[in-house]
Amino acid sequence: MTTTSPLIPVTLLTGFLGAGKTTLLNRILTERHGEKIAVIENEFGETGIDNDILVQGKEQIVEMNNGCICCTVRGDLVRILGELVVKRDNGTLQFDRVIIETTGLADPGPVAQTFFVDDNIAARYLLDAVVTVVDAKHGPTQLDEHETAQEQVGFADRILISKADLIAADELAALKQRLVQINPRAVIHSAHFGQAPLHEILDVRGFDLEAILDIEPGFLEEDHHEHDDAISSFVFKADRDFDYERLGDILGALIDIYGKDLLRYKGILAIAGKPHRIVFQGVHMLMGGTPGKDWELGETRKSVMVFIGRDLPKELIERSLLAALVPEEALA
Repeated sequence: MTTTSPLIPVTLLTGFLGAGKTTLLNRILTERHGEKIAVIENEFGETGIDNDILVQGKEQIVEMNNGCICCTVRGDLVRILGELVVKRDNGTLQFDRVIIETTGLADPGPVAQTFFVDDNIAARYLLDAVVTVVDAKHGPTQLDEHETAQEQVGFADRILISKADLIAADELAALKQRLVQINPRAVIHSAHFGQAPLHEILDVRGFDLEAILDIEPGFLEEDHHEHDDAISSFVFKADRDFDYERLGDILGALIDIYGKDLLRYKGILAIAGKPHRIVFQGVHMLMGGTPGKDWELGETRKSVMVFIGRDLPKELIERSLLAALVPEEALA
């Protein structure tokens, strides 16, 4: 495929589970009013919910819910990028750039490979930058325990440190020093609740293939990797409202016991007495909820929760959450 059209810039947004990628993405979508953005999302697990968390505007949001994006980079990602170009060319879809938000468990390397080893994609797209978000509170532990977290930092053109207000100044300085040791070429900024200098994120032409090849000479070769089978995800769904106080008590107890192994948990919740959704998110021992969209008249109120963690007791968590639902007899 050949074309004289300008290449479509692509930003690869990565970072470990719960770092704040979706918060940053929402910031970009709401601030770049003059551009239309196609968003490709990859969720770890059978059900994705970030479509409900993301700002819903004119953006084209595509979810890939079949697990690690590095396993689908030769298939679904190429297909989706190809379909977007076709729709753009025939006028059925307008967009100026693409943002790919990977799951927190993905190595960004194989995703970036796509833009260099697939001729059709390379002819139409330009990988502008890999932007990695690092959680200041949990980042040091994640870097210790997960090679993927180190790979995400190593491939970054820009590193954004989130939740810096949760740690002391000396801890932040130590984290920055460690990030520089891992990746001395990446520019580092803070991103408080997604507030980051957009001119340092978009159109930076920061992805330097030669620098990547210095770090990993086999970058353009076929990838071979293994998954940590101890890390898995499951989805809890319910079509009854939660009792607010009971849910809070149960979640608090679960986090006290399993918080260290709960890498990421998030959901859209229906709470009895609340006219709107509750967007629930947590990382390890930290959790919180914010108001979401109102439930429409006649719309089925339902909850979806996704848990990602290490050796989680799925059945116990599911039984506990079921106990937090409003009893059917109370609804009757």
